[in-house]
Formats: sequence, C-alpha cells, structure tokens
Amino acid sequence: MSAAEAVKKDIPGNAPGSVAPEYERLMRRATLAAVAVAVVLIMLKGVVFWFTGSIAMLGTLTDSLLDGAASLLNLFAVRASLAPADREHRFGHGKAEALAGLGQSIFIFGSAAYIVFEAVRRLLDPQPVAYSGAGIAVVVIAIVLTLALVAYQRHVVSETRSLAIEADSIHYRGDLFMNLSVIAALVLSGYLGFHWADPAFGILIAALIAWSAAKIVINAFDQLMDREFSEEDRDRIMDIARQHPEVVNLHELRTRTSGIYSFIQFHLELDGGISLTEAHRISDEVESEVMTAFPGAEVIIHQDPAGIEKLTRLQRT
Repeated sequence: MSAAEAVKKDIPGNAPGSVAPEYERLMRRATLAAVAVAVVLIMLKGVVFWFTGSIAMLGTLTDSLLDGAASLLNLFAVRASLAPADREHRFGHGKAEALAGLGQSIFIFGSAAYIVFEAVRRLLDPQPVAYSGAGIAVVVIAIVLTLALVAYQRHVVSETRSLAIEADSIHYRGDLFMNLSVIAALVLSGYLGFHWADPAFGILIAALIAWSAAKIVINAFDQLMDREFSEEDRDRIMDIARQHPEVVNLHELRTRTSGIYSFIQFHLELDGGISLTEAHRISDEVESEVMTAFPGAEVIIHQDPAGIEKLTRLQRT
C-alpha cells in the first residue's frame, strides 16, 4: 500500500486530526530517536569539552544541548498535534507543531548569541586547544550518528510532511557542517598552532545555527498565519477542477496547512439548470480527484450556479 493510499484509507472522510497509524508511529519514533541521539552526543561532547576547552567544541556541545531540549519539546508537541479533533479544536491540533518550531527557534538564537560571546572573548585572549585527537574522534562519532538520524528524519518528513520533524532535521543537518568545522578548528589550533582558528570557527558555527533558526521561524509563521499553498499547487487544484467536463469554473479557492494536515476549499460553478443530486455527484467526483492529488487533505466544495460570482459583484457595485 502506498503512503497516499494509507492516508486515504486511515483518515475516514479526511477528518482533521485523524492520522494514519503508520504515520503516527513514524513521527513518534522520529522524536524518540532525536532525543536519544542528542543525549548520547551531549555526554560525549561534554566530556571532550572538559578536557579540550575548545570554543568550537563548546559551540557544538551547546548546539547539542539545545537540540536535546528542542527534540524533547518536539516529542510532546508531536504527541499533542496527533491528538484527534475535539469539540474545542474542530480542525485538529496540527498547529502545535508550528508553536514547537517557534519555541525551538528561541533556544537556537540564544545558543548562537552565547557562542559568539565566548568566541569573541577567546579571540581577544587566544589559547591553545588540548587533547585535539580525542576531540576529533568524538566529532567523527557525532557525524556518523547524525547522518543516521538525518536519513531517518528525511524519510519521515517525506511520508508525513511534519513541520516539527522537519525543524528538528534542520538542526541536525546543520550539525553536520558544524562538526566538520570543529574538526578543522581542532586541527588548525591543536596541531598547527593557529589559535585564532578555534574561536573563528565558533563564530561560523553560531552563524549556521542562527540561519537554521531563521528558516524554522519562517516555516512556523507560514503555518500559524495560514499561508496559502504555493502557486504551483493552487494552479494544480484549479486545473483538476476545470478538467471535469461538467464544471464551468471555480472561484474563492482557499488553502492552508496545519502541521501534517492540509485544508482546501473552493466554490465550484456548475450549470444552474441541473438538479441538486447532479451537483452533488459532480462535486464528489472533483473532490475525489483533488484528494488523489493531495492525499490526506480535507476538501470542502460549495456548489454555485455558473455566473453567480459575476452577478454578486455587480449587485455590490
């Protein structure tokens, strides 16, 4: 069974807040895996920072601490977002993911500022880095663990379109570049005597962290402010509706995303002389085509007699 078929089968009527069981398992496992990896990396990097005193290592340790906090926040946010719709939340709880993303960004910006502060202090008072070999070994382990986690997260995001998992994955993808920077800093400072390299790379790491946070904020705001689908997806919806031989036109297309849920609604213009039963049949056929193209989306269609929109505009003027 394909992912699209799974969604359509396990979300009766595409009700918001109802998630295919395999999607739910994937998202829960992804959050637990992120927390587990963060805990392991925090312990390893903490020990090495204690011995090396490297600012670059401090940067990646701080990032791992924040990754752990953010991943823990994600774990609870994903559980909340997967809760089915209720009387107070008819559209489900998907926006809990966007709120978690904003919370993560606050942590991340704070960590970037702290790393810059420590790096500037070390630039003014350069110090050699000790135990560079141990630091490099730990960073290599961190890269292997992070690669495995990112690969799994990307699989989960491709299946579920989860903003919270995507936000978590952005951190860890950034960690790969940070870890490579740490290796460069440890080699240049510990073996070649370029003591300025350690704090310089620390600042570079802070910039990468801040850039990751900015992308998370943009994605979260798009969901919280009900940003429309891309123009490409909106054109696709309109093309699907207009391809039906009995559809005259459509208007008032509105789309939005909430966590892993999507909502599509529009007015379908039909021949004003057909029966309500025929109009309902045509709408059901168009709805089925749109749901095939956008699996898991809730589609709401209002039927209008053709030309009613133009008549309404004339009456208002």
